[in-house]
Amino acid sequence: MQLPLNALRAFEAAARHLSFTKAALELRVTQNAVAAQVKNLEQRVGVPLFRRLPRGLALTDEGHALLPLLSETFERLGAVLGQLREGRPREVLTVAAVGTYAVGWLLPRLPAFERAHPFIDLRLLTHNNRVDLSAEGLHLAIRFGDGSWHGTEADALMDTPLSPVCTPEIAERLQGPADLAREVLLRSYRPDEWPRWFAAAQLPAPRLRGPVFDSSVTMAAAAEQGTGVALLPPAMFSPALRGGRLVQPFATGITLGAYWLTRLKSRPVTPAMADFRSWLLATHAAEPPMPEVVG
Repeated sequence: MQLPLNALRAFEAAARHLSFTKAALELRVTQNAVAAQVKNLEQRVGVPLFRRLPRGLALTDEGHALLPLLSETFERLGAVLGQLREGRPREVLTVAAVGTYAVGWLLPRLPAFERAHPFIDLRLLTHNNRVDLSAEGLHLAIRFGDGSWHGTEADALMDTPLSPVCTPEIAERLQGPADLAREVLLRSYRPDEWPRWFAAAQLPAPRLRGPVFDSSVTMAAAAEQGTGVALLPPAMFSPALRGGRLVQPFATGITLGAYWLTRLKSRPVTPAMADFRSWLLATHAAEPPMPEVVG
C-alpha cells in the first residue's frame, strides 16, 4: 500500500498536538488542509485514527500504534537530510573508558569535543579495566595499566599516582602513615596496591581486612561515607577533595600504571577514531599536570 507523505505528515503533527489547528500552524497550511489529509489517510488505511470530540481530538488504538512509528521515521529522515545538507554524514564512535577516568577527567571535557566534532555520534561506555575490544565491538578503549595489551596499539594519556583518601573525621585520627594499620583499608581487585604503598612509606603492610571493590568510583563513594580509607588517584577525585568531603592525609603516592587510549591493530582507523585520538592527545598535552591535594 502506497500512502501519501503529506497525509502521513499531517496525521503525525495532529496526533502529537491532538489538534488540527496546532498541526496546521506547525506545517504552515490551513486547518482544513490538515483535516482533509488526515481523512484521506483514514480512508486509505480503512480505519479511523482519531476520535473527534466536542473539544478536541483523541487517538484511536490504531492511531496510538501508528504515531510512534511515524515520529521516529520523520525524526530519522530529518537527521539524514540534515547530514546531506551539511555535506558530511554523522559517524558513530563507540568508546569504552575505565570508570575513574570517565568520571574524573573525560566527562567534564566532552562538551568541548562535541562542539569541535559535531558529526561524531559518541557512545561512551564504562568498564572496570577489564574490556574486550573485539567481542564488545568497540572502536577505542581507555584503560589503566602499562600500555601492553596483546594485539593493540596504545597511546599514553596520563599518570595518576595513588594515595590514601578518607573523610576529614578519619583523617583527624591519623597522626602518621602507621596509624592506617588501625583503620579499615578499602581495596581494589589489584591486591598489591596497599602493600606497595606501605613499602613506599617505609612501613610493613598491615593485615588487610577491608572490602574489595571492582570500581574506584564505587570505592570513592564508600570512602565518602566513612566506610574506610581508600587508595585512589586524588587527581581524579578533585571535586570531592576540593569540597572537603574527602582529604588526602599523606603526600606519599605510588605510580602503578597510566591511562592509555587503545585500539585493535586489526581494526581500520575511521575518521571519527582519528579525530577522537587527536583531540584526546592534544587536550592532555595542553593541560598542566593535576596538582596533589593534601589536607
